Amino acid sequence: MDKWLIVAGALLIAVGVLYHFAPWLFTWFGRLPGDIRIESEHSRVFIPITSMIIVSVVLSLILGLLRRF
Repeated sequence: MDKWLIVAGALLIAVGVLYHFAPWLFTWFGRLPGDIRIESEHSRVFIPITSMIIVSVVLSLILGLLRRF
């Protein structure tokens, strides 16, 4: 379990560094068709349905591949 936590931490750090130095790579995320964004004068509501489905599918694929090894 400790190795998996180290790998997960390293991946999070890599994504954070990439987001810091190349934010244009992530501008599409959260603005996909199916993501609900409601803005009014006094409030904002954002429901990232499509983005979370993509995250779920990608994580499921990665975890499925890691389980085989």
